[in-house]
Amino acid sequence: MSNLENCDEKMVNSPSHYTSGKIECIDALDSMISGYKDAIDASLSWQVVKYMWRHPFKGKPLQDLKKAKWYLERLISKYENEEIKGE
Repeated sequence: MSNLENCDEKMVNSPSHYTSGKIECIDALDSMISGYKDAIDASLSWQVVKYMWRHPFKGKPLQDLKKAKWYLERLISKYENEEIKGE
């Protein structure tokens, strides 16, 4: 395998913006959502944490923080709508 192929594979399997610290982001996220009963809650929460996790490493921190905020606002709206409906 060439250095270029090895670099590409690393960016797919373990990009540095998700592997800082003692645990990979995907492993933390899997653990976080393991008890979620609602797939939408899990998906939106996953995205919030993913973007928060990587924001200081990917090169566009403000963009990643805005993405996290977008997903968080969507999750909040979901709960507000459920509360209004009495669910």
